Amino acid sequence: MSIGHFTVWDYVVFGAMLLVSAVIGVYYAFAGGGQQTSKDFLMGGRSMSALPVALSLTASFMSAVTVLGTPAEIYRYGAIFCIFAITYFLVVVISAEVFLPVFYRLGITSTYEYLELRFNKYLRLCGTILFIIQTILYTGIVIYAPALALNQVTGFDLWGAVVATGIVCTFYCTLGGLKAVVWTDVFQVGIMVAGFSSVIIRAVVVQEGIGRILNDSYHGGRLNFWDFNPNPLQRHTFWTILIGGTFTWTGIYGVNQSQVQRYIACKTRFQAKLSLYINLLGLWAILVCAMFCGLAMYSIYHDCDPWTAKRVSAPDQLMPYLVLDILQDFPGVPGLFVASAYSGTLSTVSSSINALAAVTVEDLIKPYFTSLSEKKLSWISKGMSLFYGGVCIAMAALASLLGGLLQAALSIFGMVGGPLLGLFSLGILSPFANPIGAFVGLIGGFTVSLWVGIGAQIYPPLPERTMPLNLTTIGCDIGSPGTGGNWTTTTEMPTLTTLVHLQGTERPVLADYWYSLSYLYFSTVGTLVTIVLGMIVSLLTGGIKQNIDRKFLLTKEDLLSNFSFSKPKTNEKVEVLNWKPFTMADEGTDNPVFNHIEMNVTENKEKVNGAHV
Repeated sequence: MSIGHFTVWDYVVFGAMLLVSAVIGVYYAFAGGGQQTSKDFLMGGRSMSALPVALSLTASFMSAVTVLGTPAEIYRYGAIFCIFAITYFLVVVISAEVFLPVFYRLGITSTYEYLELRFNKYLRLCGTILFIIQTILYTGIVIYAPALALNQVTGFDLWGAVVATGIVCTFYCTLGGLKAVVWTDVFQVGIMVAGFSSVIIRAVVVQEGIGRILNDSYHGGRLNFWDFNPNPLQRHTFWTILIGGTFTWTGIYGVNQSQVQRYIACKTRFQAKLSLYINLLGLWAILVCAMFCGLAMYSIYHDCDPWTAKRVSAPDQLMPYLVLDILQDFPGVPGLFVASAYSGTLSTVSSSINALAAVTVEDLIKPYFTSLSEKKLSWISKGMSLFYGGVCIAMAALASLLGGLLQAALSIFGMVGGPLLGLFSLGILSPFANPIGAFVGLIGGFTVSLWVGIGAQIYPPLPERTMPLNLTTIGCDIGSPGTGGNWTTTTEMPTLTTLVHLQGTERPVLADYWYSLSYLYFSTVGTLVTIVLGMIVSLLTGGIKQNIDRKFLLTKEDLLSNFSFSKPKTNEKVEVLNWKPFTMADEGTDNPVFNHIEMNVTENKEKVNGAHV
């Protein structure tokens, strides 16, 4: 069975995608008098409307990891991943009703600014620095990982792609600021949906209808939507996805600079909330597309799994393999799919670069150099965009050398989200939390989530916890290279016993309980420890006596104001607070850091399997 190769047309389609993105950047550099102030550059002059912002939030949340990783996830573990649809709904409601009103009212540029307003400047600095390190690490992997997967399957030039995407991204971020980032994201969402659609439509044609795809998936155990096992050690069940997923994603949507920066850039608070709710539809659409791709892939390969048959070397490569397999007769369409994977990368990287620039200018430059004019700050912001673009390309080069090590560093940074979410929740929801309590809570939450996270890296959970479903190569033509005889009919299941024997000797007791916690609960543990510790310490250190300005807290009016459409208030537009101009840091990366944890754990496991098949 031969699969196709990249043709000239595929490169043309890919090049066109990069070109359009660059042109949007140039347009916003000069449109409407250009980027006069750092506010214009970093916040789009706070004049964005809901729809583009919503699409932009969707885009940066979906990196190439989503385009390549989610279908492979569903192919291997089944459709239970779709319970995330409920999770996304909860996350959007929490972000829009709890965090957004406070951030929007304060008119801040960097979310970490809030930490100084509510607590003190040391907590702000903690947040800023964590965010910068985490985002740079993350962006390097986001650029490199998809390039590698696509390169190994399609022969698409590896460094050409990395450098081209990095340069185009830096180019339009530096020229056009937040407006260019948002509008290129809108274009890139279109490309992503087009890439997914082409695969789904062609797969339905190949399999002669949706019925057959669903039938194969059902018989293969892939339609496992309802698994109500309450055990927190099970990797994906209804409860781990609902509870763990909600905490994990709220850390990304509710308080992470890359996302918050965009919805605060809306004209009015109503538009900002609307953008979050519209973005929910986008998330659902993408999830459904990814699910269909995964099920179609299973239907096509249900009796000959390319991964077990050694035709691809990692699950990430299954999706590009499928594309070249079923779309080889359509010149340019595989290029569209690769463009959609890279659109994911571009949108994530551009929002990271813009958020890094915002945090650096607001938190590290403005507070210490108070005499700078707006014009100068605007130039400094552009310079920072350029600088971080270069740093991210350098990180991608580093990712190629360090591979697994960087992956591990990143998944450990994934645990940062939980404690930071706890810190913001303390500030917004608990009037008696004080700086000492917040600091102790943050350190406590951090310690616990690093402990469980690093433990899980060293002792990956056993396969009976992650429960991959059966894959088989029974239907493969035995003569094909790389499959040498009948042994290929086994799947990863038989290796369970060998694994247990091997690791049973040196695994500590904690490894099978505490360290086997579902990866989605890492953030939950961090958040809850931070909140509980923070409240206890605040009460003990006299937190009740302090009086806090109500505007830093979530109030009843914030919740009721949704229903007061009758008489629109004139002061709905936010006036930026013009007091001591400092800012805060960003904290997290745009998107599934946790996918990475995931990918990492499964990779290790596969190596073990590979060794003992």
